[in-house]
Amino acid sequence: MENSWQIVRRYSDFDLLNSSLQISALSLPLPPKKLIGNMDREFIAERQKGLQNYLNVITTNHILSNCELVKKFLDPNNYSVNYTEIALQHVSMFFRSEPKWEVVEPLKDIGWRIRKRYFLMKSKNQPKERLMLSWADFGPDKYLSDKDFQCAVKLLPSCSHPYIYKVTFATANESSALVIRPFNEKGTLKDLIYKAKPKDPFLKKYCNPKKIQGLELQQIKTFGRQILEVLKFLHEKGFPYGHLHSSNVMLDGDTCRLLDLENSLLGLPSFYRSYFSQFRKINTLEGVDVHCFGHLLYEMTYGRPPDSIPVDGFPPAPSASVVAVLESLLSCEALKNGMPAVSKILQMSLFSDILLTNSEKPQFKIPTKLKEALKTAKECIEKRLTEEQKLIHQHRRLTRAQSHHGSEEEKKKRKILARKKSKLTAFESGEEHLAKYSNSNNSGVSTIPPPPPPPAAPPLPPQMDGAVHPDPSPADSASREALLSSIQNFQKGALKKADTCDYSVPRIS
Repeated sequence: MENSWQIVRRYSDFDLLNSSLQISALSLPLPPKKLIGNMDREFIAERQKGLQNYLNVITTNHILSNCELVKKFLDPNNYSVNYTEIALQHVSMFFRSEPKWEVVEPLKDIGWRIRKRYFLMKSKNQPKERLMLSWADFGPDKYLSDKDFQCAVKLLPSCSHPYIYKVTFATANESSALVIRPFNEKGTLKDLIYKAKPKDPFLKKYCNPKKIQGLELQQIKTFGRQILEVLKFLHEKGFPYGHLHSSNVMLDGDTCRLLDLENSLLGLPSFYRSYFSQFRKINTLEGVDVHCFGHLLYEMTYGRPPDSIPVDGFPPAPSASVVAVLESLLSCEALKNGMPAVSKILQMSLFSDILLTNSEKPQFKIPTKLKEALKTAKECIEKRLTEEQKLIHQHRRLTRAQSHHGSEEEKKKRKILARKKSKLTAFESGEEHLAKYSNSNNSGVSTIPPPPPPPAAPPLPPQMDGAVHPDPSPADSASREALLSSIQNFQKGALKKADTCDYSVPRIS
C-alpha cells in the first residue's frame, strides 16, 4: 500500500509540473489520471513507462530542460534556493550606497537563466527613462581574481562600439555582479523572429511560436555582418565572450547590438553549451562564438532553431549563399574539422558585399595587466571545456559499445562463438588427457601423445624353430602341404637307434 501511495503522490508531482509548463503552449504527453484500478501491477508498470516518456520529451527540449521548473523537479535539493529573493537582497544592499536608483518592478522569468534576475528600473534624476537591471552570481567558469573581476566589470560602461549595447552602470562584489542598461521596448532579435513581447516569460515567448517565419534576405545579411564584426572586435581585444544567441542581441532599428558581455567574466554557462560540448573540435571561445553564430543564422533564416546538431540537410533558403555559410558551421563535416575564423566567414559571398555605414569608432581600452588575467581566465575556461568534452566522448564510446554488445546480432554471434569455443575446449581437453596418460607411462619423457598403433597382422602358423616367417606365396603351397604331411606322419619308433658317448659322469683314472 505504501508503494502505491508513493506512485500516486509522484504522479501528482508530475501533474503539478505539467500544469506549470502549460505556459509554453506545448503539447506534453503526460499520462491521464485514473481513479479506478490504479493499484493494478500492469497499470503501474504502464504508468511508469508513460511518465518516463514524459520526462524524455521534456529533457530533450532545449528550452524546457534549462528552465527552473524542470531543474527543481528533477533535482530539488540543488535548486531549492529562491534566487529572486537573493537578487533583491543584493540589489537592496547596492541601493544603500547608490540611492539615485529605484526599482519599478521585477521582470519575472524573461530570461532562461536560473541564477540571473531582471528588474525594471528608473533613475531619480531622469524618472521617465526606463532602465533594466540584471543581477547574477558566479558560475563554474569564474577564474578571475576578485580584484581583476571587479576591475573588468567596472570597465564595461567604457566600452563603445556600434554593435555593442551600451552599459549605463556596472558593479560587482565578492559573489555577484549587477549591470544596468537602457530598457528597449522593441526587445531582442529573438523577439523580432518570434514576434514576441519582451516582458513575457521566456517559456511563453519562445517554446511554441504561433507563426514560424524567417527574416528577409537583406536582414539576414545585414544583421549577420554586424554580429560578425563585433565578434571579430572582441576576439582581437582578447575579451572572452562565448554567449552569442538571438536573445543576447538587442535590436535598435536596423542595427544589432550585443548584450551580456559580463557573462564570461561571471563564468556563466553558455546557452548552447549542451551542443558544442559534444564536439571536441570546438575547443576555443572563438570557435564557440562561431558555432553559436551558426545557430543564430539558422534561426534568422528559418524562424526556428535546428532540430538537432549536426544538421544533415538544410531546407530551402532565400539564397544558396546562406546555405553555404550554414554548411560551414553546422554540418557534420564542419563539426569534425572545426570552426572557421570570423574573418573567413566575413569573406563569404553572403556578407562580403554588405557595406556598414555606422561611423562610430570602436573603443574598449583594457589595461595590460587585466589583458593577461583575461587571457589566463580564457585558457582555464577552454581547459574545462576540453575536459568535459573528453568525458562526454568516453561516455559515448562506452554507451555505443554496450549498445552494440547487447544487440541481437551480437548475441547470435556470441552464441555461435561460444559453441565453437566449447567444441574446441572439449577437443583440447581430450588431447590433454591423452598427453597426461602418455606422460605417466613414459615417466614424463614426452608430453606428445604417441601415434595410434598399426592394425594387427593375422596370426602366423606355428613354426618348429620359433622364428617368424612371412606368409607363403601360392607357388609354394604344394611344398608346404608336403611338409605338413611329413610332420603329421612322423613316427618316433621308426627312427634308428643311435650310439652315444656319455661324458657327463666324472671319470677317475
